[in-house]
Amino acid sequence: MSYTFAIGDIHGCIGPMKRMLSRIEAYASQGTVVFLGDYIDRGPDSQAVLETLMGDVAAGWRWVILKGNHEDMMVGAQDGSCDEALWLGNGGMETLRSYGGIIPSTHLVWAASLPLIHQDNHRIFVHAGVREGIYFEDQTARDLMWTRFPSDHSGEYWGKHLVHGHTPSPKHPLTIGNRTNVDSACVFGGKLSCAVFDDNIAGGPIDFIAVSA
Repeated sequence: MSYTFAIGDIHGCIGPMKRMLSRIEAYASQGTVVFLGDYIDRGPDSQAVLETLMGDVAAGWRWVILKGNHEDMMVGAQDGSCDEALWLGNGGMETLRSYGGIIPSTHLVWAASLPLIHQDNHRIFVHAGVREGIYFEDQTARDLMWTRFPSDHSGEYWGKHLVHGHTPSPKHPLTIGNRTNVDSACVFGGKLSCAVFDDNIAGGPIDFIAVSA
């Protein structure tokens, strides 16, 4: 059996992140881990989170690391393409503090290069969502990193199940029809959650893993 694990928004919470990775490695000996974006800001340990993501991956595992709107704001604040005040007001101050005031250029280049989307045979993984009513190939970066859905909304996602974070779902992840939101508000005192998918079975998750904030 082959698994994919999708982890919701981490936001600088290195302790829950490490506990989640240990739980995943106890669940299976190999597989794919999709990180759904927003690794930085608001929480205290953004530097440690990025250094973990940039590190080596254990044999048998594949990590897919998607870009969230917070990574995009951080990069934009440094190169001038985003209003720095917007980033700082959305948790960037905590990120700068974790780095001692200066973010290494290697970390910025790495964050800028992250992909926006991952697909397998049965699912689409993005940070925030997709804009419905337009062709898949016409989705913009803003659509994929900033879209928000009503909590009770399900759509038709080109015959696949949509997996995302970005919009905190209080207390637990949420599956509604063809859509799973894995952001369970870890940085706000909720939990860090992971949706578990069987790569050979279409549709939503077969299980969830959660660790406390």
